[in-house]
Amino acid sequence: MLQEKVLNTIKKYNLIQKGDKIVIGVSGGPDSMCLLDILYCLKDQLEIEIIVAHINHMIRKEADEETKYVQKYCEKNDIPCFVKYADVTKIAEEKKLGTEEMGRKIRYDFFDEVLNKTRANKIATAHNINDNAETVLMNIIRGSGVVGLKGIEIKTYKKPESSNNINDKKSYIRPLRECERAEIEEYCDKRKLNPKIDKSNLENIYTRNKIRNELIPYLQKEFNPNIIEGINRLSDLVKEENEYFKEIIEEEYETLKIGENEKEVILDLKKFNSLPKVIKERLLLYTINNVIGTTQGIGKIHIDDIIKLCENNIGNKYLMPNKKVKVFVKKGKIFIIDTKM
Repeated sequence: MLQEKVLNTIKKYNLIQKGDKIVIGVSGGPDSMCLLDILYCLKDQLEIEIIVAHINHMIRKEADEETKYVQKYCEKNDIPCFVKYADVTKIAEEKKLGTEEMGRKIRYDFFDEVLNKTRANKIATAHNINDNAETVLMNIIRGSGVVGLKGIEIKTYKKPESSNNINDKKSYIRPLRECERAEIEEYCDKRKLNPKIDKSNLENIYTRNKIRNELIPYLQKEFNPNIIEGINRLSDLVKEENEYFKEIIEEEYETLKIGENEKEVILDLKKFNSLPKVIKERLLLYTINNVIGTTQGIGKIHIDDIIKLCENNIGNKYLMPNKKVKVFVKKGKIFIIDTKM
């Protein structure tokens, strides 16, 4: 049974401990309802509390129906449920961001908000094997570099994008990460969950939808019917390599770090320039993630530009690899600054 498979993943990666209070992001679709139902069924065995956070994006007419569906499940099973209504399209236009990016930011800010309000200690999302393959392909297309091939990790510690504290890191877990979408849908059928289907996932407006609905089926048909499994094997290999580099990068970071506060990290330029390029690349990604809580939208080209800036020691120029972070060199120091402050 899928419950057993998820339980094995939880134990294998030490995702959940006795006494955890977990916020689950639930849209009402098959993936998130499967995650919610499995954690509900396992909560007494695991000795945990669960809380639901649901966002109504106010984009589709079915959104209110989905909200009621999630609320009904939670009421029936006595699960605390927090709901946020956000006009994502309007907010995206005001902030001059893409709808997909804005929706993601609103979701994760809300998860953090619910976590703080309920004094929970973990956030669980319903990413699965198929999501991971899509993410790897998306990162390849965007030119994210080797690190992007690791895809979606089962467990991460990240600074929330809404936080001003550089040392404020939350734990995000993905218990369905080793499950296939077909298994999840079968589980929903057997449990008679009747999840809501987001029809916008069938529209090839967003990059992820195009990859899911067009690119992967094409690759399966023309090149490899097991492309999902192949991509995930690649992802796992990169994760193993990443684990090897992790300790090295953390040690180098502490060696190079001159200063750190709630809005910036300052690194020693001379020491940075003496490092091999592969370490420089990973160190920059590690530092940027520490500063703004994400490396989303930052590709290899951006990292290469920062490395050139440092090597040339250009003091009257700055780079902004995305809208959230600014990098410049001054008096033998590298400044990496959170521009949201």
